[in-house]
Amino acid sequence: MRLDEDKEIKTTPMIIPMPIENYRKESRYGAKSHHGKEGMSDIGPVLEALSIVEKALEQQKLASSGDETAPEDGNSSGNQTGSQTATRDTRENADEDKAVKSEHNNPQSEATAEGDGDSEIESKDAAHGEDNSESLQQEGKQQNGSGTTDKHSAEQAASITDEDPEYVVDPIIAKWKNQRQEEQKREPQPIPAELEQFVKKLEEEVGYKKSFDVVVREMTFGDKRTAFFFLNGFAKESVLTEVLKRLTYLHSEDLSSGVIHSFLDLYVPAVQVVHESDWDNMMTSVLSGATAFFIDGESTLLIIDAKNFPSRGPEEPSLERVVRGSRDGFVETMLVNVTLVRRRLRDKHLRYEIMRLGDRTQTDICLAYIDDIVDMELVESIRDKISQVKLDGVPFADKQLEEATIKRGWNPFPLVRYSERPDVVAVHLMEGHVAVFVDTTPSVMILPTTFFNLIQHAEENRQTPFIGTYLRWVRYFGILASLFLLPIWFLFTLKPELKPPFLDFIGVQQAGRIPLVAQFILAEVGVDLLRMAAVHTPTPLATAMSLIAAILIGDIAVKTGLFVNEVIMYMAVAAIGMFATPSYELGLANRIVRLVLIVSVAAFKVPGFMVATTLLFIFLTVSRSFNRPYMWPLIPFDFRGLWNVLIRTPVLQNRTRPNLLKPQQKRRMPKSKEE
Repeated sequence: MRLDEDKEIKTTPMIIPMPIENYRKESRYGAKSHHGKEGMSDIGPVLEALSIVEKALEQQKLASSGDETAPEDGNSSGNQTGSQTATRDTRENADEDKAVKSEHNNPQSEATAEGDGDSEIESKDAAHGEDNSESLQQEGKQQNGSGTTDKHSAEQAASITDEDPEYVVDPIIAKWKNQRQEEQKREPQPIPAELEQFVKKLEEEVGYKKSFDVVVREMTFGDKRTAFFFLNGFAKESVLTEVLKRLTYLHSEDLSSGVIHSFLDLYVPAVQVVHESDWDNMMTSVLSGATAFFIDGESTLLIIDAKNFPSRGPEEPSLERVVRGSRDGFVETMLVNVTLVRRRLRDKHLRYEIMRLGDRTQTDICLAYIDDIVDMELVESIRDKISQVKLDGVPFADKQLEEATIKRGWNPFPLVRYSERPDVVAVHLMEGHVAVFVDTTPSVMILPTTFFNLIQHAEENRQTPFIGTYLRWVRYFGILASLFLLPIWFLFTLKPELKPPFLDFIGVQQAGRIPLVAQFILAEVGVDLLRMAAVHTPTPLATAMSLIAAILIGDIAVKTGLFVNEVIMYMAVAAIGMFATPSYELGLANRIVRLVLIVSVAAFKVPGFMVATTLLFIFLTVSRSFNRPYMWPLIPFDFRGLWNVLIRTPVLQNRTRPNLLKPQQKRRMPKSKEE
């Protein structure tokens, strides 16, 4: 590659990957540098030296194997000349490589004025000219020398690699090689033009005639053989029937890919038809539900959008029920979900970006945002993290995607918010969040999120501001009780002197047969067993199971002396607080924290409770969701944001968007005359 001489580039030169042969052509001998003058290219000499080093090492292996037979006179002189030239080029390119490394290690030298850069290049050219004259003189002297030149060059090459290991293992070269390999992997595969070859390839790759749902329907239109390729159950029969009806009007001269594409666009306008000449793209489209129409003798086929996914109708979400409000929720089909949100946000700036994840599952993923509100750096960060995920598949959809992108390790607290309600997703998009739709799941991820965002519910916004604030505070009290009620009561039981006089009634009236800490742990496990049993029990038997487990087992456990009454009562309050948490994931995380606090109190009493609570707040403070603080607006403190967390403000008073999201448009509505 060459750059024009009249272009002046003062920044760091960009290294564009190219084959080694092109780099050799762009060496310092007559090539133009990135500064527009005669000089050395950035990576060409490095690759040239690498090839010389490899040749020298091969010659060293041959010499060490004992194969030192003298060649003929003509060949001998040629070999000596080649080896001497290799030695000379190795020395020169080693010096050049050191010069290149010194330039990379001193980035300030690249930002100097243009005159200084030109003078430096001219001085380098002069130095290279002197090196060339000296090396040529040495070459003339060495042409009549002994046959040890090859061995000497090999030893010198080996010394170069030993002294400077980065000389061979260059990160730029490695990156270039990886890019070349990926490009070779992504080379399009042509579609066979013959129908027999097309069917044979389907038998080899997709298991045609072995998998019963793979259908290839061969037909003849206008004395020309054609074939439909689709998956049984994905293709919409009404669309295919209409296409077949239109195809019967065609003649043999009309059956070419270009003509038939125009024909279908004209007579079947309700169906999307596109050309496809790449085999892999065709397979991905068909496996996603489309239908491929093949014409014998054509290397380009048509992809007909006749998808018909098995799906259910929108129903009320089971985890986010409201007394007042819409009853439609997300389903397992992504197209239905994005339509439900679009119905509520008829904004021309709403964007849906489609992606695919998983080498085998090819799961559709959609990024939703409003481009004139959202922080585009946030969108790019989420997009990059999803594109960097390398998995064979995501059959568990959103949860696997969350783990692959967040990489939170063993952090029990959720760093994304899940929602099954279209109105909740629409509200967050208007604030500046990003929603991630994943096909085959009725939940949508909302990014980023905070601890206080996870404890809000749609029911609060369906009531008046006063009632909504009351419901919010009751929910906050339940969440705090689920965290600290049992540890504090346990601490007061172990340390009665800590209780104030008006709390003298708190404590164990009658000791049980097992220690209190064991009672707490057994009660926690029992509540979890009840929850799992309720999930797996058929609906007609769920009520009977709850009565048997909660009443009979609990009452018998107290009467036999295994548990005390206070433990059962406080555990029930904590369990109710956990179930009142809007985020199911946050409720489970709070249960783990409660167990840790109970064990800390049992082991170290007051110091254990204080240290465990402090570590909990520190852990929440340092946690971040897509580079946003998890405890915002408390840490860092934001008065307006904290006010909106504690109080459900009226709609007309909530004029600004959260500072956490860095929205492009800060205000929700224009300023009034009073302001």
